[in-house]
Parts: sequence; structure tokens; C-alpha cells
Amino acid sequence: MTNHWVILSVYIVTFLIGLPANLLAICTFIKKLCDKPSPNDILLLNLTVSDLVFLFFLPFKMHEAATEMHWYLPQSLCSITSFFFFTTIYTSSLLLMAIAVDRYLGLAFPFKYRLMRRPLYAWVGSVLIWLISAGHCTIVFIIVHMPDQTRAEPKPVCYENFTDQQKKVLLPVRLEFFVVIYMLPLLVCIFCYVNCICILYSRPHIAKVKKQRAIGMALCTLTIFLLCFLPYNMSHLVGFSSNNSPTWRYYTLLPSTLNTCLDPFVFYFSSSTFRQSATIALLKKWCFRHKEDKSETELKIISK
Repeated sequence: MTNHWVILSVYIVTFLIGLPANLLAICTFIKKLCDKPSPNDILLLNLTVSDLVFLFFLPFKMHEAATEMHWYLPQSLCSITSFFFFTTIYTSSLLLMAIAVDRYLGLAFPFKYRLMRRPLYAWVGSVLIWLISAGHCTIVFIIVHMPDQTRAEPKPVCYENFTDQQKKVLLPVRLEFFVVIYMLPLLVCIFCYVNCICILYSRPHIAKVKKQRAIGMALCTLTIFLLCFLPYNMSHLVGFSSNNSPTWRYYTLLPSTLNTCLDPFVFYFSSSTFRQSATIALLKKWCFRHKEDKSETELKIISK
């Protein structure tokens, strides 16, 4: 039986942390767009938009969890919520892959890539990513509107309790999700960041801070892929193997929601625009002042 209070708690925490962090990020990147955006800024802007769309539809999932995983809202809203919920998850994974590729090419082929690097290409790439993830997730509408969508249980639910006919279509598609828009971006990110770190450490003239940021970026990205996205995507593999949608699939979605709280760390390590924003500067100042005050208090206690 699903513990709806656990699900609701995670959704609330995600919303309260993710929303202000991503609003700060999007204000920063929009300001940068008015100036001279880099391809990296455009990709990060799209990642922020993806997170905000996810957070916009999260209250509907919160309502579902509060009503013990029943869906008393219109079924059309269920389809729309599920579509955007899943689309943004895969949009994030593909955008993280694009950011990794951009950084790798910039380090491996600095002169040649600088001549080819254009903001227009980042916009085109972002649109393609949105189309790929949205195109995959239209399966939500196809499954819901299949002719024989009779339910074994009369309870109103959202995108659950699939019939055998629906499973024949849904489970192979989910396996394709796992391979194409999860495993492939993950492997590309691993390749890019391992090579980025090797290149940086093979060049002694590069500042230590830049090397540390590259490691931080790599760790953040891999944490999102392995901690946030892996459990949900593993449910696709298990579902295809067992020919049934796992009952614990609800819980695998919870780490995916936390992605919106971890993406701001990606913004920090990969964007000087975000690091130099006024709010981040104030947070740094507050943290350092808090640390200094704490040290002074400890010294006073020791001296006594």
C-alpha cells in the first residue's frame, strides 16, 4: 500500500525549495539574454524553464497525494499533468547531456569550437530536445484514450491500473525511454566529464578553481542522473521484465522531483552569470559572516 503522506511531504519540500531557487535562476538568465548570452546560458535557461514547468504542475500531484493517491480532478487534467510531469524529467536529462557536450567540445577543441559556437545552435538544440521529450511523452495521451481502457477497480486514479492491452503498448515504450533518453544521455555525460577533468588536469596553467568547478559540475550532474533519475527509469526496466507496472513506481518518482532542487547547483558550477548574481553574492556574504561570527564566539568561549 502506498504511503501518501511520504509522497506528499517530499512534494511539498521540493516545491518550497525548488520554486524560489529556480525563480532566482530564471531572472538571472533572462537578464543575461538581454545582454550577450552564451550557448551555455541558453541551455541553462531551458533547464530552468523545464524545472519551473514541472513545479507549476506539482500542486496537482500534491492534491493527488493528499487524497490518498485518488484523482478527483478532471481526467483531461490528469493526462496534461502526467504529460508535462514526465516531459520535463526527460527534458532535464537531455539538457544536462547538451551542457556536458558543450563543455567537452570547448575544452577538447577550443579554437575550432569557438569559431563554430553560436547561440542560434543552442536555441535549435533546445527546441529539438523539447520536441524529442514531448514526442516521447505523448504516449500518455495514447494510453489514456485507448478504446479498451476498462479499469479493474472503480476508484478514480491517474495514469495507473493499466489493462493488458495498454501494457502491450506502454511497457515496450517505457523500455525505449530507459535506453534512449536515460542511458544514452548518462553515458554521454560520463564520457564528456571524465575527459573534461583529464584535459583540465593535464594543463598545469589552468587555475585550480576552474578544475574544482569542473569536478563539482561532474559530480552534480552524475548525482542527478543516478540519485534522481535512475530509480524511476529502473522501474521501466523492471516493468518490462515482469510485464507489469511496478506498485512501488510512485516512490521512484520522488527522487525525480528533487531534481529541481539540485539543478541550481549545476547553474552555480557552470555559469559565471549565476555565480555573480546579486542574490548569490548576498548569500555568500551571509554565509561567510555567519562563519566568522561562529569562529569569534568559539574563540571567546575558549579564552574564558
